[in-house]
Amino acid sequence: MNNIFGWVAFAIAALTYLLTMEPTASFWDCSEVISAAFKLDVGHPPGAPFSMLVGHFFTLFARDPGHAAMMVNSISALCSAFVILFLFWTITHLARKIIIKSEADYTTANITGILGAGMVGAMAFTFSDTFWFSAVEGTVFGFSALFTSLVFWLILKWERSSDRPGSDRWLICIAYMMGLSVGVHLLNLLTIPALVLVFYFKKNTPTAKGIIFSLLGGAVLLATVLYGLIPGFLEVSGWFELLFVNKFGFGFNSGVLVYVALTMGLLAWGIYESYINRNYLRIAVSCILAIAVEGLPFFNGSVILGIVIIGGLSAYFYYQRAKIKARWVNTSLIMISMFMIGFSSYSVIVIRASAKPSMNQNDPDNVFSLKYYLNREQYGATPLLYGAVYNAPVKLKVEGNMCIPEQTQGEPTYSPKPKTSATDQEEEEDPFFKSIFKIPSPEESATPSGKSMSFVSEEHASKVGNIYLDKHGKKYTYDEYGNKKHVDDSLSPIIEEKGEGKEDEPPPTKKIVIK
Repeated sequence: MNNIFGWVAFAIAALTYLLTMEPTASFWDCSEVISAAFKLDVGHPPGAPFSMLVGHFFTLFARDPGHAAMMVNSISALCSAFVILFLFWTITHLARKIIIKSEADYTTANITGILGAGMVGAMAFTFSDTFWFSAVEGTVFGFSALFTSLVFWLILKWERSSDRPGSDRWLICIAYMMGLSVGVHLLNLLTIPALVLVFYFKKNTPTAKGIIFSLLGGAVLLATVLYGLIPGFLEVSGWFELLFVNKFGFGFNSGVLVYVALTMGLLAWGIYESYINRNYLRIAVSCILAIAVEGLPFFNGSVILGIVIIGGLSAYFYYQRAKIKARWVNTSLIMISMFMIGFSSYSVIVIRASAKPSMNQNDPDNVFSLKYYLNREQYGATPLLYGAVYNAPVKLKVEGNMCIPEQTQGEPTYSPKPKTSATDQEEEEDPFFKSIFKIPSPEESATPSGKSMSFVSEEHASKVGNIYLDKHGKKYTYDEYGNKKHVDDSLSPIIEEKGEGKEDEPPPTKKIVIK
């Protein structure tokens, strides 16, 4: 009965969403999502490669290009209907734990109450305004909600069978689903604290202290995946790429390929050693090496923090050797491996960026630009608990008669520098240091510019503040943003530029690029 009513809820939701879905593109990101799916374009950071692949598969069934948008929209409708299915099963599972204490409790009234609770909850969510709105247009939110509901349903399946042999397969499946979900939307990672709580309640007698520590542990695990596992892999692969290309003289992407092969080999070694469980030292060494090389300890690229974490992990393996079970080491390494297999959908972004499609945002065709793309660095950072107010202007300093933005030097990034002749060696270009604009504190005064900042060439920087004469006899100058501005005729001196009598155009502004 539980399965039947679940599929009835799915059918009602699917019929509702398919009948009310958009026939073509909607506002905001929908057009971009449809274009990325139909033509395998590279959308805005951090991208959604798995969603793009599934969307492209659906567009193959469109009778003509004009119906591609409808096929992509149908993905959201069907994924959202599956969300209702898993929501129904989740509600009935939790209701059964509350109501059913023994086989004698399986009465008609209790079963009706359990199924009714599931149906009421599922239908309420089906017709809720926000969820219905996202279910009928081509966005990634319906797909992301599917992964969220699926992962939580899977942890309940593990909870029901955790005492049986082979129950770890549910945890491994969860890790793979999370890896895939990163290729849709990062929202699914927020289920990690809830999963940790389910695990705690199943394996321990609940206490207030235990619940607090479980929540803290879930937050640490979430931060580890979000700031260690994902960016750490790209950070270490960048180190290998620089070493093999710039130092050893190999071709582009050679360092990345060696790094991927090394990571796979170490993970396989750790899984094998923990499976056969013959030598604890080899288990510990293989596990620590696999985690270190994968990049998990290097939070935000911090080498010092990474060394500290690796040292702490080594100490833990040494002092807790009597308590560490090979089974959990094996399961953990398999979960990391499955997560990275799911995460590998991002290779599609690099492949498609290298093909230079019509929409290629940030052009992430190498490991360095992929790191910039995946970390969403172009959006900057807006801390919620400290820093300037949201509309604070850029801090300026006075130099002569100009206000110049104050900047600090950020970390370097690289880009490939191709050969110009057969005798040249491929290398990664010298680092381009990103400039970080300072924001004044609330008590500091600053002249609001009202304009976004950009990098200008050295040639143009030398022109800032100088006064020129155009072909009409009008005087003008350049500001620090590269804009030409007419000035009062009484100002002097006048600097004549080459091409006398002609209006001189400013050199092109350098774009913020990843090198």
